[in-house]
Amino acid sequence: MRHTALITGASSGIGLAIARELARVGVDVVLVARDEERLQALAASLDTGAEVLAADLLTHDGLEAVAARLAQRDRPIDILVSNAGFGLAAPFHESTIEDERRLHELLSFVPLRLAHAALPGMRERGRGWILTVASFAAFIPFGTYSAAKSHAVNLSRAIRSRYADDGIRATALCPGFVHTEFHDRMGIVEDGPAWMWASAEDVARRGVRGLRRNQPVVHSDRRFAAIAKGLQLVPDTWQGSLINAYRD
Repeated sequence: MRHTALITGASSGIGLAIARELARVGVDVVLVARDEERLQALAASLDTGAEVLAADLLTHDGLEAVAARLAQRDRPIDILVSNAGFGLAAPFHESTIEDERRLHELLSFVPLRLAHAALPGMRERGRGWILTVASFAAFIPFGTYSAAKSHAVNLSRAIRSRYADDGIRATALCPGFVHTEFHDRMGIVEDGPAWMWASAEDVARRGVRGLRRNQPVVHSDRRFAAIAKGLQLVPDTWQGSLINAYRD
């Protein structure tokens, strides 16, 4: 049976890598992002069925257009990949509240809205896969970005718990540092030990594999998984001090 996946933020970074990885294993794709030109170029490069849906998910019309595509019964979406996102370089007390609102809408509400649109059809068909791209930041007190990504992880866990008996699988992909355009857009220079950094292609492979294996959470590698568990024993104030020291 041939499946179709809808990927948000598919024009670059992890989203683009996931689209290519799904196409590589024979999945048709619906590519969602704001940059239609990039999406068309990606669609032309794939050896699988590819549909382009240019939409700004931070607008009502854009979000609802994607939700409507997910809800179509005659062209079902079997796999939802919620990946679109951005970060803020400014600390919370210096960022604008408008930027904070946009951040939390895109990282928290948009995945919720799209899952809400996709689930009825998935339940009717008795199958479905939802991959939510969160972050290792979900496990540390790293500003409001962490708060939004914690929501993404727990949304995935809630879907997984509530709808497992309906044949629906949900996985939260929680990469650490990844070589993408993400940091460039924030104006942040990539630094730190080489082992901390992964390629978008490797993260995509791990995410798709984790979804197929029905893993609840997927990290960049075993080291990040171990660190995430170990941090549960470390007080937030200590973690905050370590993070601030690294920033300085």
